[in-house]
Amino acid sequence: MDPLTHIKAFFDEATNTVTYVVSDSATGQAVVIDPVLDYEHRSGKASASSADRVLAYARDAGLAIVLILETHAHADHLSAAPYLRKHTGARVAIGEHIREVQLIFRPVFNLDDVSGDGSEFDQLLCDGETIRLGNTTIEVLYTPGHTPACVSYRIGDSVFVGDTLFMPDYGTARADFPGGNARTLYHSIRRLLDLPLQTRVFVCHDYKASGRDTYAWETTVAEQRTHNVHVHDGMEEDEFVALREKRDSTLASPELLLPSIQVNIRAGCLPVAESNGVRYLKIPVSLAAAAQGG
Repeated sequence: MDPLTHIKAFFDEATNTVTYVVSDSATGQAVVIDPVLDYEHRSGKASASSADRVLAYARDAGLAIVLILETHAHADHLSAAPYLRKHTGARVAIGEHIREVQLIFRPVFNLDDVSGDGSEFDQLLCDGETIRLGNTTIEVLYTPGHTPACVSYRIGDSVFVGDTLFMPDYGTARADFPGGNARTLYHSIRRLLDLPLQTRVFVCHDYKASGRDTYAWETTVAEQRTHNVHVHDGMEEDEFVALREKRDSTLASPELLLPSIQVNIRAGCLPVAESNGVRYLKIPVSLAAAAQGG
């Protein structure tokens, strides 16, 4: 473990998402990576209990949260970034290619209040950019394929890969979302697997692969290169693309896809309340001609 940093993971079983608090041991400054807002789809009710756990941990550990990092615009949970920003003053950052994702989905939901220039976020990050966290450096790695805007964050001897990689027994991210691409994903993964073998790899989700009874979210580059069921050493690009595209063709849309995307491209902000004081999310409906009626 890098003595300069400390990593605390928070697992949200409802969305199978891992949120990380990474802190600089010398200064107590901390970043939060991929925070979760609790959202119950059937009722439309949201709460901040998961984010409150993060805040309580930071308070008890004497940490100052100064930055919130998103690896991409998630399609499986709503971000708690605005809530954390409100309570800490931390800036919210994401990869600069979020602009492309906004432009893809703005017309899907007819969102006139989405900029298309990423200005909803406090900071847009470029490939190779470095950010200071106390005495620690965070390096931004552009790793698209799952979405056009995916980035990974390399901090000391660790890398936080978002949805690009899962645990070795579960494989890799899907690449069939709008703007996703399996071939691009392969090259992003190979970039990550070219990091030193001892690099610790922290994933954003775990679904307990068949035969495993416990959740897990930490592995290494060496373990990924040896054991990843989709992209181990020896798996060539064309073979991976065929495997990934075949698997993607069988996958259902994530349960929270529609609410998550329209919130997360707004940096986690919910739509403005309407005249009755209620906030509404949109559900685009595709209706076959034969079912349209009068």
